[in-house]
Amino acid sequence: MLTMNEAASAFLANKRIAVTGVSRNPQGHGGNVVYQRLRDRGYEVFAVNPNAEMVEGDRCYPSLGSIPGGVDAVVIATNPERAGATMSECAKLGIGHVWMHRGPGAGSVDPSAATYGRAHGISVIDGGCPCMFAQTADGGHKVMKFFLSLTGNVPRRVPEPALIRRAQ
Repeated sequence: MLTMNEAASAFLANKRIAVTGVSRNPQGHGGNVVYQRLRDRGYEVFAVNPNAEMVEGDRCYPSLGSIPGGVDAVVIATNPERAGATMSECAKLGIGHVWMHRGPGAGSVDPSAATYGRAHGISVIDGGCPCMFAQTADGGHKVMKFFLSLTGNVPRRVPEPALIRRAQ
């Protein structure tokens, strides 16, 4: 098991990150906040939404596989019902890190998708938000991290992927 801070640091060490579920109507949408923050902090970030050509003034991609050069990590910010298909696409593409976004509600977390991802060698963070950690954090997200850690919406520990454990 990794601590949440260790898992977040490993995720944020990746510089090419896709955010699925970025909305054309950004107000109040967590995926857009994550997308903007990563972009503003110097990450090469890609918006993924099959129903949009442009998001936040940038080109939007219909799928992870359509991003030129691929990505190293993915933030899932869709409905949890879509997380399984996204996790499957990540496994097929060899993407090693996935963060299922979660704030006060259910967010994008699907426990079966997390289990599937870990079984396929993906480091999966199932809760919280990248904007709560390290160089992407702000005061508001740090406060949310504290309270959401108490409710379990930000995990304290993150299981390591099964295939990585076997290789050690």
